[in-house]
Amino acid sequence: MARFKAARRIARRNGEPLPENPGPPPTGFALLPWLLLGMGAFSNLFQGTTANPWIGAIGLFAFNSLYVYVAFRAFVKKTREARSTRLALTAMGVLTCGLAIGYGGNWLLFFPLLGLATGAILRGPWLGRTGIGLAALAGGVSGVREGWDAINITYGTFLSTMVTAAILSLAEAVRELRAAREELARRAVEKERLRFSRDLHDLLGHTLSVIVVKSEAARRLAPRDLEAALVQVTDIESVGRQALTEIREAVTGYREGSLATELDRARSALSAVGVDPVVRQSGPPLVPRAEALLGWVLREAVTNVVRHSGATHCEITVHGARDRVRLEIVDDGDGPLAPAPVPGIGGTGLKGLTERLAAAGGSLRAGPSPRGGFTVTAELPVEGELPVEDEPAGQDALAVEDGLTLEGEPLAGGGPAAGERRTKGLLPAGTAQLPSPRTPEAPRTPETSKTPKTPKTSTAPDAPDAPGAR
Repeated sequence: MARFKAARRIARRNGEPLPENPGPPPTGFALLPWLLLGMGAFSNLFQGTTANPWIGAIGLFAFNSLYVYVAFRAFVKKTREARSTRLALTAMGVLTCGLAIGYGGNWLLFFPLLGLATGAILRGPWLGRTGIGLAALAGGVSGVREGWDAINITYGTFLSTMVTAAILSLAEAVRELRAAREELARRAVEKERLRFSRDLHDLLGHTLSVIVVKSEAARRLAPRDLEAALVQVTDIESVGRQALTEIREAVTGYREGSLATELDRARSALSAVGVDPVVRQSGPPLVPRAEALLGWVLREAVTNVVRHSGATHCEITVHGARDRVRLEIVDDGDGPLAPAPVPGIGGTGLKGLTERLAAAGGSLRAGPSPRGGFTVTAELPVEGELPVEDEPAGQDALAVEDGLTLEGEPLAGGGPAAGERRTKGLLPAGTAQLPSPRTPEAPRTPETSKTPKTPKTSTAPDAPDAPGAR
């Protein structure tokens, strides 16, 4: 109730709709008014019409005490199912039979009270059998003492048992449903927050990697070829504007991944670092969900090629059939091949993509190629609508190999070979990894559909690249 009042104050302060009133908390006080059924027996004791009044008074006090004890333990499952509660209910039954047989009359009304306490404690399949048995017991004892009036006691006992159990069970179900609804709402908020944070990380991780690579290329080209450096600066402006647009769309929740856009970006990013891109695409148009998933795979794979592969050639193939679509990214990275791969896929980014594609009925495989280099292959079904995920997997733009973060720092257990891969495919300070110079092409605008080849220069690196396991 205190939490409800606090939520209501916040809603009023913010002008929001008031939350639903959960009502008073369940307590044994709700069952205490029914003790008024015993006022007839108390009246007999007070008027002196009861034989052995001291015995009757002790019995009345004991019954009321046991009833209160059982009533306050009936609203918590742990205490309700405790052995002490069941023993107290059994003692109530014995005491009720004794008082009813000994005194009769108003004392027979303790049977409906016993039925009420029984309905508050018992749940499940034994409730019906217990209710019928208790009603039969009440009818038998009442028949001995009052004759045909036993019908009223029998009916009242059975009715109080079943109605009390039904009402309390319904109230308990409502409380559980309300708690489940609150938990689902809390989890939905957490999932949406996680989805949004991962989405922004995916966008910024790839985009900033491209901007850093193109900025390094522009800095090295500026002293030698100003026009070629301006081409890279123009690309940086185009990528930055596109990233700003994507972030705005992600904030409003309307961003849809486009495979064609990702292919253009991949071609531009690979060309900027001197990797020769070859893009092949065939097959019918894809549904938006399939395009979005394959776009994430392409983005992650190209980021790994740019940052870690040391490749000079990269082939991207999209082949769509009637029932499945296949995306394959193959590079010729010159790093030494790693030992036989273990089950699973290394790297947090590709691991998250594997789970995401598996949820959509597809698959993702990544590993060294038989002829050298590295291959990432993704397959998805294209018939009908793909399953919709609540949250995207966390593409963290990490290296393909285990033990390497986005910045290239080795993680625990990554080994020295993983840390050495940091220099592969990057443009470290003082190092130019561009081919020999040639006549530069005219700078292109952001609307240009085809990214020109970066003018190639050849300078000796300040430090040789350290070999690393792929």
